[in-house]
Amino acid sequence: MPTKDEVLKALSTCIEPELGKDIVSLGMVQNLTIDGTTVSFDYKLTTPACPLKDKMDKEAREALETVDGIESITINMMADVQKDVRLGQTLPSGIKNLVAVGSGKGGVGKSSIAANLAVALAKEGAKVGLMDADVYGPNQPQMFGVTGYKPEVDSNNKIKPPENHGVKIFSMGFLMKPDQPAIWRGPMLHGAIQQFLKDVLWGELDYLIIDLPPGTGDVQLSLCQAVPLVGSVIVTTPQSVALSDVRKAIAMFKKLNVPILGLIENMSEFVCPHCKTSTPIFAKAGAKDLADEHRIPYLGEIPLDPEICVAAENGTPALLANPESPTSTSLRLVARLIAAQVSLQNHNRKALKVDLVTS
Repeated sequence: MPTKDEVLKALSTCIEPELGKDIVSLGMVQNLTIDGTTVSFDYKLTTPACPLKDKMDKEAREALETVDGIESITINMMADVQKDVRLGQTLPSGIKNLVAVGSGKGGVGKSSIAANLAVALAKEGAKVGLMDADVYGPNQPQMFGVTGYKPEVDSNNKIKPPENHGVKIFSMGFLMKPDQPAIWRGPMLHGAIQQFLKDVLWGELDYLIIDLPPGTGDVQLSLCQAVPLVGSVIVTTPQSVALSDVRKAIAMFKKLNVPILGLIENMSEFVCPHCKTSTPIFAKAGAKDLADEHRIPYLGEIPLDPEICVAAENGTPALLANPESPTSTSLRLVARLIAAQVSLQNHNRKALKVDLVTS
């Protein structure tokens, strides 16, 4: 009969690929039981959207197969998303991580990417909210098909957000008439951001995705000064004019001490809905090279699919309109890579905090 020490020794040879430590010392092996020749345990991941989940399961099984006496292995993959240790009391306690989605310029599909990232993470099993901070062009209500919603406050002056496609959402679009422009100065924008964060009943959230306006303006500054972001995601197209503005967005987030989780190239190519042939729309201008230059993760390319664009305008995000399309496949991978980057940021901050306390 295998012993607990033998099992743990074997599992300690499995290294968590993002964190670089063995899964036993990281506390990812829990509720280990040995019943004769059967070994079972809970494998506690840092996110349900782990991009290497299958590989990690396989490595654990291969490690246990080297232990004499084991004939049956049961691994229960589960997840516990860690909270950004810096949030403290700045936000309602249920929110664990704030992820901003920005762009250097408009028209690159930033809001569409933000909507689909939220849906992708929710489909993986995470608790997700989407805050539409693009006060000048609040498109998320349309993209999520939320119609007829009228915000109401409870006895504590808190607003219950609507939910669709497994995602809680709140937007300036719920507070304004369809054709009413937001002609606001900085202090008003700052107040709106604060209210969206603190006066909306978000509840328990693993990730609150924040759809920023394009550019580097008051909303970005207000948000970064109001709360700690676990990181930002920057969306661009292959155009050189878009990439030149991305440099400004990168510089802004670095100046505001916001980690950049990665760069996404949207509309990388056109996928014909009939023959499925892929054709570049823009001349390639080096989004990956730009990411490498600034030493930030390159999260991948999202192709353009006309059928999915039509569905999104009618309130169905791409991932739900056609889950098996190249666009949906790319979006799922990008969402998993972002979740992994969030886990890495939280692990590093937690380790740094422990070092500071013990030093």
